[in-house]
Amino acid sequence: MKLPDKPKSKLITYVLGGLGVLGVGIALFAANTQTTAASPSSTVATAVTAATSSGIKAAKWGKNVTVTYSATKVRLQSNGIPNHSRPAKFAIPKSRDSVSIEKDPTKAQSDDFSIPLKPTWSSSTTAAPKGSIGMMISGAVLYDPFENGGVTVALADNFYRTDTDGTKVWFIDTCSGHPSPPGEYHYHALPGCVASQVDSAAGPSHIIGLALDGYPIYGRRDIRGKTVSLAALDKCNGIKSPTPEFPKGIYHYVLTSAKTAQSSIRCFHGKVDSSQVKAMPTMGAILPLGQITIGSRLVSGVGHGLTRLFCRL
Repeated sequence: MKLPDKPKSKLITYVLGGLGVLGVGIALFAANTQTTAASPSSTVATAVTAATSSGIKAAKWGKNVTVTYSATKVRLQSNGIPNHSRPAKFAIPKSRDSVSIEKDPTKAQSDDFSIPLKPTWSSSTTAAPKGSIGMMISGAVLYDPFENGGVTVALADNFYRTDTDGTKVWFIDTCSGHPSPPGEYHYHALPGCVASQVDSAAGPSHIIGLALDGYPIYGRRDIRGKTVSLAALDKCNGIKSPTPEFPKGIYHYVLTSAKTAQSSIRCFHGKVDSSQVKAMPTMGAILPLGQITIGSRLVSGVGHGLTRLFCRL
């Protein structure tokens, strides 16, 4: 959905409130870690717990990522600023009724994750939290497919504003990432500019990140360089198959550029330490579920999600 960038008449913004997930952190993750049985799938039926240290060591981590190992875990530390170029400006939602064009607000973070080297496989799944769900080799973090509210798919709802010089300034950049208003840059889908650091044009996908449960993250090509079908992925966006780092096969997550919920990880098939979950930064003022503003009036009884609808008067 593209927002009108130079309206000729007054705009009223409808923000259909989320469930108050802004700033959600460990407490909300803990409340949502009830597991659900995984759907039967031949792609994961033979998945077993496997040591990942060899593959993680083979990954091409950026110079901005410090990687250290203990007997059971790998520690990934980064300032959160990706090692690739970014647009000079982004369209940033500032409140429930405004979006502004701003210089890239990305700023240094203190990302520090301790992730198991031997993921504990579970036939049940745990919902991904609203916040960081993995570290990418670029030094930036990965989020699930959704924007604040947990309903709207980020790639499907991308929009732009037109700057004073006529340049289109986008909410999400061409690498499937963007900064939150507080400055945390993150991805919602396959970051092509990261995959291109380690993959050839027609070859297989290599490790581009590590999920909090310890399973590796890849792009959408299999070991033969063929595109992985969305239908082959389980409900978490995972699959068990050979990869360059694990030629005998391993369960791993696949990121895609689909403008659907299959763009990123939606749940975990491994156990996650809730202390590693980093809260999602606030994305602006959000109304309670089912409420919108029309002028100064607060109206209840409408839908949900974080959708901005601009209407002319």
